[in-house]
Order: sequence, then structure tokens, then C-alpha cells
Amino acid sequence: MRYHVDVVRIRENVIQLNGWAIGKSPDSKITYRIEDKAHRPMKSKCVPTRRDDVSQIYFKRVVENELGFDIRFPYKRGEDYYLVIRGDGRQIRIKYNEALIAKRSSAAHKRRQKILDLMNMETVHVAWDFCRKNGLKALILKSRHKLQGIDSDYDYAEWQALTKPTDEELESQREAKFPYMPKFSVVIPVYRTPEKYLREMLDSICTQTYADWEVCIADGSPAGQSTERILKKYAKEDGRFRYIILGENRGIAGNTNAAMEMAEGDFIVLADHDDRLTPDALYECVRTLNEHPGCDVLYSDEDKLDMDGGALFDPHFKPDFNPDLLTSVNYISHLFVVKRTLVSHCGGFRQEFDGAQDYDFIFRCTENAKEICHIPKVLYHWRCHQDSTASNPESKLYAFEAGARAIMAHYERTGLRAEKVEKGVDYGIYHTKFHIDGEPLVSVIIPNKDHTEDLDHCIRPMLTKGTWKSLEIIVVENNSTKPETFSYYKEIQKEFPNVRVVRWEREFNYSAINNFGVKASKGEYLLFMNNDIELIAEDFIEEMLGFCQREDVGIAGARLLYEDDTIQHAGVVVGFGGIAGHTFIGLHKAENSYFHRAMCAQDYSAVTAACMMSKRSVFDRAGGFSEELAVAFNDIDYCMKVRAQGRLVVYAPYAVLYHYESKSRGLEDTPEKIARFNREIAIFARKWPEILKNGDPFYNPNLTLRKSNFSLRDLKKEKIGEPYHLEGLPDIGF
Repeated sequence: MRYHVDVVRIRENVIQLNGWAIGKSPDSKITYRIEDKAHRPMKSKCVPTRRDDVSQIYFKRVVENELGFDIRFPYKRGEDYYLVIRGDGRQIRIKYNEALIAKRSSAAHKRRQKILDLMNMETVHVAWDFCRKNGLKALILKSRHKLQGIDSDYDYAEWQALTKPTDEELESQREAKFPYMPKFSVVIPVYRTPEKYLREMLDSICTQTYADWEVCIADGSPAGQSTERILKKYAKEDGRFRYIILGENRGIAGNTNAAMEMAEGDFIVLADHDDRLTPDALYECVRTLNEHPGCDVLYSDEDKLDMDGGALFDPHFKPDFNPDLLTSVNYISHLFVVKRTLVSHCGGFRQEFDGAQDYDFIFRCTENAKEICHIPKVLYHWRCHQDSTASNPESKLYAFEAGARAIMAHYERTGLRAEKVEKGVDYGIYHTKFHIDGEPLVSVIIPNKDHTEDLDHCIRPMLTKGTWKSLEIIVVENNSTKPETFSYYKEIQKEFPNVRVVRWEREFNYSAINNFGVKASKGEYLLFMNNDIELIAEDFIEEMLGFCQREDVGIAGARLLYEDDTIQHAGVVVGFGGIAGHTFIGLHKAENSYFHRAMCAQDYSAVTAACMMSKRSVFDRAGGFSEELAVAFNDIDYCMKVRAQGRLVVYAPYAVLYHYESKSRGLEDTPEKIARFNREIAIFARKWPEILKNGDPFYNPNLTLRKSNFSLRDLKKEKIGEPYHLEGLPDIGF
């Protein structure tokens, strides 16, 4: 017999235990009993729960038997109690009292428990597959990251308890008045919904602190399986609940459209029949709409809710509107709110996209929205079960195929020419290959000082293995001292006529050197590259060019790996470390990043110029690199100038190369270099105070600025909504 108690809680003189137990077979009979300190049976309430995750791990299939339990029993302070589990001729007795429960809630115990939780057959299988594909070194690195995560300051349940609104705040929200008080229509399609889940969703609407709402429900369940008895009760008690029994299943799109047709509110709120809203969800929407009067689409962060409704996990803290991330994955999902007049203009859900009907709907709404707002708070709990794409993507493969069609339809409507949309790193993650018009010349600008071996490893693979042939390479010679360097220049230019060397004869200034190289180039597109870059993806130029050819894009950046296949660059967040930093540093290329962000094309505030492509016209309009930033942050500054033109900076994860990082220039390790570095930080901060003050729109204020792995913000050191302040640097004036 195997068992595990996942959750132990004390609530209002009641102990609650959630967990699972199995025998040798799925049909093994398991019984549960609560005993007092004298081992006498006590009255308790035991509700069986489905644990499809357990059945998949141990039985390799979903079984009908309910393998989980939710047990509740009254307790008295200072008394001992026992959970007795019997099955397959074995008996387990587990002791509980207030002191033991407190001990099990301690940080040290949770760390130990997390380690024990990793020691199961699922972990063994996953680890073996990962090792077979990526090698032992990668597995060791991944294991270290897992263990480091165990030592984090909070698990999400603790973090959420510390950040959710207090009872006093909720009461204050109920009394609040706004200049604009719109009515919300919460639209819910119902189909064979378990009564418990439907009641939880409807009750979560009843507890909203903002009162001007209605609920519109369309039930497409088969005859005899409708939820009319429950719906009639809610409608009788509160006239804001309205419903229709369709008598047939019209599919997800048809059922939702039927519910939307009932709506009379100013805004449509999409909700699934088995999820929950937080009590402040509609209040936060109203507050945002009053702060942004032109907003007609808004969305929030979300998390997941386990099947018994007792635990929240896997929070998704999202960026502000990110059109390229949206074409990589439906990151918006829930909570999604849209003005009813915009829905009338765009049309409702479309049957041909069933499975990804909300994805298609979100595309059409955001394409036509005047203003899209993101609320960086969890306002929606998404129930996660085996048939949900939230926990088992392959169970709804058809949904992902519909998603690819939704993306292509979006491109067709917006005039973007994509050759294909294919599966990315996982189901539900998409990789777009854009059509490239013609064969435009790409000028590669590479500053170099000696280090000819590195330079050759940079140039030669591009010219011999790279698939883009319309290429010129401009090497900007920067005060080399070794005779063999100049011999190499002669040889490489003879071997490859499209390689040219131009000489920079002044002091080192990265910005000025690259600007000088651009003047010597002829290409319509500029590819800035360090000399310690080495090709991995042979079509990396096409991957970047596909983005850069778009009218709305000014810059494309690459995914860069260290020599050991860990990430060196996967986009830049302004605010990391005080000014700006790379995301997911040190994560192995095969590890899962935060919601697969390292492998999603997306818009960032900046990317590194170690491998950065830009249109020449955009570069000229921005005035090139700012030469007062000789060493640091000149690439981030350039990205900010391009964004100020209203253009996007896109991270292209399939444009992947090695970067051995600053071999030529060395470290900032002298007092003079450190002083210059600090001066340039101050210059950057004076030029771009707003983003440092208000936060990077492509990040999320609930996530930390002290690490690059998108972990939860440390509430002891970083208050939510406040920037990470610089210390010990010149006054930066904000």
C-alpha cells in the first residue's frame, strides 16, 4: 500500500486532511478512520476525490476509482488524534496534534517534504528520460535548480495568503463608489457540470465586492443531465442569475454564444463552469476601467485550483499586452473581460475553432481593441483536472491544432505573412515561421580585438553552414596588437569576398565602434554580433529576419547559450539587478522555464546586442547607439529608443547561438572601469526614469527583480508595486 497526505489544515476547530492511498491494484479497497488518543473511533466526514495524477503515475492509466480523500474532523486544543489507513492487509496509523501540525508547517519540514515528494516513480521516469536525451550533466544541473527552488522563501499558498485582500479591504471595496460603474455580464457555458463545481463558481460570483453584475448561463447538457434544478434555485434567490436550457449540446462555441446573447451588461466576462473568481475580481476590473477610460479589453493573472478546491498552485503572473507572446501561447486565458459593443463588432465564438475558441476570440478582440489593460493580480482560479489542457495538454490535442489555425487566421487578418505555425517546445506552445520577402542584404557588424580563433568560429560557420546567403560581414578592427591578427584579416578576406575589415583607431567605445561599422555597411538589415558568438541554428538569420521584416518590429534578439548549454540570454528585463539583466541565466536549454517563456517568441523591453538584428531605417531614425554609453547598457538604451518609435523588440528563441561572453574585453574589475560602469548606469537611469520607476511592462510586479528565473517576489525585501532601488550610485533623479 502507498499513501500520501498532501495537505493538513486547522480551520475553526476542524482538522482537514487531503491526500491519497492506493493498494496493489486500482480495485484494492482502502478504508480511512479517525481515532482519538485512546484509539477509539471518532465521527469524521470523509469525501472520496479523484486523483487522476496518482493513477497515471502508478497504474499508467486513468481509473474510475476515487483514490483521494478529503477528511475533516473536530479537534480540541492539546488532544492527540490518529488517521488510520487500511488496505491490502496493511494498516498505517498517523498521529496529529496542534504541535505536530505546526511543526509540519515549518519551513524546514516543508523543505524536507518537498524533497520526499520528488522521490516517486514519476520523478524517476522523468529524470531518466531527461538524462537519456540531454546527458548526466544537464540532469545534475536541473536537479540542483529543483533543490534550490525547494529553498525559496515562500511556497505559493503562503505567498497568496500574505498578498490576498484582507476582510477589511474587501469590506471597504463593497462600500466603494466610482465615477464609472459599468455592469458586468458573467457568461458561463454549462455542459454536464458536477453540481459541486458549478455551485462553487456561482458562489464565487455571489461574493463579489462589486455588485453590478449579472450571470448568463446556457446549459447544453443532454436531456435529463441539465443543471436546471440548481440554476432555478440561484435565479429564484437572486434575479441577477439568468439561464437557458438549450436541450442539446451546441459545442463549446455554440453554448457560449447562447449565453452571450443573453447578456445586457456593458462588459462580457468569460468564465468556465467549474472554476472560481476571487471576491475582488470585478472590483479590480472597475477600478482599472476608471483609471483607463478608453480600455475595452482587460485581463488578469490567474492560478490553478486542485480538484477538491482546497489548494491553489501554479500561479501565472503575466506581462502587459504582448502580441508576439500571444501568438506563441494563449497566455491571456483568464480572467478575460471585453466590452459588449466590441463583441458585437468582432462576433462571438466560432465553431470551427472549438477547442481553441477562446484563443480565436481573444485574437479578434485584441486586434480591434482601442486599449488593452492587464491587471497584475490573480483574479481567477482555474480548476485543473486530467481532461483539462491545464494539466494534460495531450488529452486535448485537437485543441492545439485548432489553436494553430486561430494563429494563422490572426496573421491573415492583420496582414502578416506566415509560412506555417508548428508545435513548439510543448503542446500549446507555437513556433511561427514567417515568410521573408526577397533576399535582402544583411550586414553583420562584428567589433574585434585580436582573438582571431574566436572570430573565425564566429564568421566561418555563418558563411559555410548558415542558410542565409545574402550576407556581408564587416569586421571593425579595434586596436589589435598581435601580428597574427592582421594576417588572419588578409586571409579571411581573400577566402570570403563578402568579408571586409575596417579600422577603428580611437579608444574603445562599443557604441561608437558599432556606429562606425554601420557607416561602412550596405545592408538593409543590420546584425550586430560579438566576436565570441558561434552558430548553432543554421537558419538563425531567417528566424530573426522573419520578425524584423514586419512593419511593427524594430529589433529582433536571439537566444544565446553558454558553452555548457545553459542560457546566457533569453531576453532582457529592465529592473533586474537595479537597471537591467538577462532572463533565465544558467537554466539548461532543455529545462522548462517559467511557463516556457525561454522558448516562446515574445516582446521584451530589450535584448542584448551580442546578437541583435535591426532595420537600417530604424537604426538611422534612432540615431544609432548612444556614444555617451561607451561600455554598458548601450544596447538596452538603443532598444528603448526603438520602442519610443512605437516599434516592438522581439525575442526569437529559435535563433539560437553560443555566446562565450566578453572574452575580448575582459571584466569590469578595476576602479576606473567600475567608476565608468556606475556613471553609465546613472546616465541610463536619467534617460529612462519611467520604466525604472513604474516597472517593465513585459515583466510582472509580483515576480522578483533579484533573480532571473521569474520566481515570486521576496515580500521581506521587495514590496509589490515598488521598484528595486539603486544603492550606492550617483543620484539618478527620479
